[in-house]
Amino acid sequence: MSKRSWLKSVLPALLLTTSAFAAGSADVKVGTGIEKYEVTGASDSFTVAPNTRIYAATKITDVEPGTVTVVWSKDGKEVSKTELKVPRASYRTHAYRTFRAGDTGAWTARLVGADGSELGSASFQVQVQ
Repeated sequence: MSKRSWLKSVLPALLLTTSAFAAGSADVKVGTGIEKYEVTGASDSFTVAPNTRIYAATKITDVEPGTVTVVWSKDGKEVSKTELKVPRASYRTHAYRTFRAGDTGAWTARLVGADGSELGSASFQVQVQ
């Protein structure tokens, strides 16, 4: 097999592997705390006092080192963003948002890669008392 024909047969597989690596994915969970890189108090519905933190814990895989962003949305509208550093392809990290009076509603924490693609998300309800 010549070098040229070998390259023609291997190149498509390498490109597919590179594309899959660049895309990445993340498991996103929300809860009331973080212990040993894991979320605690995980739920899809929270009843909290004002000034309570809710955490978005992520387990990111197959991303290029750089940054990702947690986009916090309430009732479908973006409210805030938290940028996080990702030093290696597989990484666990977290962000939090402090919920105050007026934050009752349907929330989503979306993890977005540097290229703007969604890597994962978690939807949850919040009732602030």
